[in-house]
Formats: sequence, C-alpha cells, structure tokens
Amino acid sequence: MTKTTRWTVICPCCEATLVIDGQTGAIISHQEKAKPVASFEEMAKDMQRQKQTRDQVFAQELSSQKDRERLLEEKFRDAMKRADKDKDKDKPFRNPLDVD
Repeated sequence: MTKTTRWTVICPCCEATLVIDGQTGAIISHQEKAKPVASFEEMAKDMQRQKQTRDQVFAQELSSQKDRERLLEEKFRDAMKRADKDKDKDKPFRNPLDVD
C-alpha cells in the first residue's frame, strides 16, 4: 500500500494556501487569502483619489498636445535652415555604402 503525502504550503508573496501532492509535486488545490471588505466611505475616497489622478494626467497631456504643434513647427524651421545651409549643389550624392 502506498502512502500519499500532501503538503500544505502558504505562499509568502500572496499568502494563498496551496495543497501539493508529495509524490508528483502537482498542485491539488489553491485557495486565495480572503480579502477584507472595505467600508463604503473608504471605497468612495479611493474613487475620488483615482478621479483626481485621472484629471491631472488628462490636463498634463492636453497641455503637452497644445505645445506640440508649436514645437514641431520650430523643429521643422530649424531643419529647413540646416538643409539650406548644408546644400551642396555642385557635388552629386554619394551613397555611404558605395564607398570602398
């Protein structure tokens, strides 16, 4: 007669209870730790904090989008100035991969 051994292990990370078969090492059952139920006031405060965070992120992204067009226009003007300054009409274009 074979004796089956089972181990009950508590996960150090999530504190779940695992029942493991000693012979195969397979998990037989898993039970998560019961979470305490928060009060309605705490949940309402948490929702309010999340709303404030969302509003702050939205306002920040909105302001960055407003400045984005101006910044892109300035970058384009700078690139056009450099392109005009670096123009070499007398030299043909040389592909850097063709140089041996």
